[in-house]
Amino acid sequence: MLIVSARRSDVRPLAAALYAYAFLTDLVLLYPVYALLFADTGLSVGQISSLFVIWSATGILLEVPSGAWADAVSRRLLLCLAPLLPATGFALWVLVPSYPAFAVGFLLWGAGGALRSGALEALVFTELDRLDATGRYARLMGRAKTAESLGVLAAMGLAGPVLALGGYRAVGAASVVACLLAAAVATRFPEHRPAGGAGPADDGGSDDDGSDADPGWLASLRGGLAEARADRSVRAALLLVPAVAAIWGALEEYTPLLARDTGVALDRVPLLLVLVWAGTTLGGLLTPVGERLTTRGYAALLVVAAVALAAGALVRNPAGFVLIGAAFGAFQLATVLADVRLQSQITGPSRATVSSAAGMATDLSIIAVYAGYGAVATAAGNALAFAVALVPYLVVAVWLAVRRT
Repeated sequence: MLIVSARRSDVRPLAAALYAYAFLTDLVLLYPVYALLFADTGLSVGQISSLFVIWSATGILLEVPSGAWADAVSRRLLLCLAPLLPATGFALWVLVPSYPAFAVGFLLWGAGGALRSGALEALVFTELDRLDATGRYARLMGRAKTAESLGVLAAMGLAGPVLALGGYRAVGAASVVACLLAAAVATRFPEHRPAGGAGPADDGGSDDDGSDADPGWLASLRGGLAEARADRSVRAALLLVPAVAAIWGALEEYTPLLARDTGVALDRVPLLLVLVWAGTTLGGLLTPVGERLTTRGYAALLVVAAVALAAGALVRNPAGFVLIGAAFGAFQLATVLADVRLQSQITGPSRATVSSAAGMATDLSIIAVYAGYGAVATAAGNALAFAVALVPYLVVAVWLAVRRT
């Protein structure tokens, strides 16, 4: 089995903070309109693309170092700082719109994402471990993914009216407020570090032996990378995360182009995208069902999702987006379960470092998918590019089905 069942424990304070934090972090009203802001400021398509490269590169460069920092200091502190960085960037975008301000904003946004990645998963798993309830990790993280999707949906729904009322500055102000609220919610995360960990304990008590020495940033980095390198199970679980998350995560960016290729009117494209986000939201909610999957059942889930997504793309019809939404839901579920498998395999104190290494590998893989997709789509169109991109899932499924567990 992928997961063990949970014992009864009171995790409500942790869960409430996690869901609110996930929702507010993605309640960024600039999401659906920032490309319009860039274009209206006078940027070319090439300049806009270069901003996306800056964004991705920042996350890749800072992912693992920030994870090591989260293992060396308070993870809750990093979760508080993470939303403040993009908040600063969003303010710059609407107050002094220009290419340099946009570039700095993406640097800050990428850095904020790197601070959050790894630290959040490690804090949640560590707190559940303290409560003897690690079996609930999958359910909590699945619901957190759903909260993120709901945040995006809310941002998409609110961006238009707010833009009409107050322009880009109003949309930017709303995005900044959401980030500030996320930082405030982060202060409510409980944090009790295990023996050998770093950072302060709270909530009226110390940890098992809070006197253990702070391992330091460099020691955390070395410890996490050493565990990933030396432990075969950890290494396999780490590699599974990008193998599952990267492809569908990259393809999500191209769903508007795929929707337009079905021949629907431009104003109907967002309605098809709602099907995609609805499926993604449902996938997070289905995590309790996914917990019962065996490894071969998990492999079958990947095959079904890949076939459904390819079929939905190749029909070149709006009805195909029903299959696409279902496939994205299955991939969301598979991604959460891959993270669960990784967290259950990590035994050392550098949990955030190992988690961030998985995040960095995912970001690198996404860039590779972007490059491959662009080449295939240019030659053969978006539908075929979707189908070709999904082939690696079949390889991963075969590997999971035949390997020893």
